[in-house]
Amino acid sequence: VLAEFDGLDQPNANGDRPLIDNDPARPNEAYFRHVDAVIARANELRMFVGLLPTWGDKLVKMWGIGPEIFTPDNAHSYGQYIGRRYRDADLIWIVGGDRPIQNETHLQTWRAMAKGLRRGDEGRHLITFHAPGRHSSSEYVHNEPWLDFNTIQSGHQGKNIANYHWIESDYLALPVKPTLDGEPNYEDHPVMSPKWTWETGGDWYDDYDCRKSAYRAVFSGAAGHTYGCHAVWQMLDPARNPAINHARTPWRSAIELPGANQMGHLRDLWLSRPPLRRRPDQAMLLYPQMQSDPAHHMRAMSASDGSHAMIYTPLSQPIRIDLSRISGQPVGSWFNPRSGQFISIGPLRDLPLIPPDDPTGSDWALVVDAS
Repeated sequence: VLAEFDGLDQPNANGDRPLIDNDPARPNEAYFRHVDAVIARANELRMFVGLLPTWGDKLVKMWGIGPEIFTPDNAHSYGQYIGRRYRDADLIWIVGGDRPIQNETHLQTWRAMAKGLRRGDEGRHLITFHAPGRHSSSEYVHNEPWLDFNTIQSGHQGKNIANYHWIESDYLALPVKPTLDGEPNYEDHPVMSPKWTWETGGDWYDDYDCRKSAYRAVFSGAAGHTYGCHAVWQMLDPARNPAINHARTPWRSAIELPGANQMGHLRDLWLSRPPLRRRPDQAMLLYPQMQSDPAHHMRAMSASDGSHAMIYTPLSQPIRIDLSRISGQPVGSWFNPRSGQFISIGPLRDLPLIPPDDPTGSDWALVVDAS
């Protein structure tokens, strides 16, 4: 609602700023009518909106523009106003705004805003927290009663980011709360590294990188996944605004990048067998020495009733698994995460299994069913 890049002082396309004199107690009705319209249109399209009441620099400036305008007192009243206004909308609240909690004042301010949201919307919506890069919300607010589920930000620094470590940690944390990767590497985003700068540029994330992040997170116990595209989040349109952080593809073309559609294949695979029976099961993999290399790292899940198992491999490499997890004669198939197609293997007798050769990519999911 209060946007990242100068969201307080730069007006929207209608010429309206969100707050009168940047005072959270004085919202600008004209600005919020536009927010109303955006949320209503998204809901008409059967989408929930992940809505941040404010970006984090309005509370913890750090690298942002700010200014810092929130305190525990006005954060509660602002949260209550926002919560009441969108009480009947289909949305999920996201506090935190890509910032760490560095002191007690920060914690008290986010806590007050979350309590205000709860009071305003009468508890009708889920609330989560947007942590900074390479962190999870569980590090800051896992025990807060208003936090319904965790998100991590595995981020954009280097290839083969081991987001499964954060997911696994959150999955085992108490009290039990769902978790997902809320900001993995974005498709068509520059790959940041210790020697990389915004000025020099370098490599770019593609659909393969997005698939690895998605499958390894979900197979580690994530409750879902967030796909991101570097050009789409900023709605890159060279005729209107300059590119941010080397974005290179206008958004009308970027929405057709392959990674976006391939996320639907993961959903189809996930729902092809009863999903609530599955849990992470790394002990099913009999090549533990391969798991230390993030480029080769595989993830496995198996059903509690022994009816099936799923194993994701990022590379065409030997897969040896403990078939005793399957309650009957194991029958295998390969799932192609690029096309969404299954390839039957038949009864499994000889191990290891080697994924098929495919010129379109090297990652596969092995699905094992009890016949």
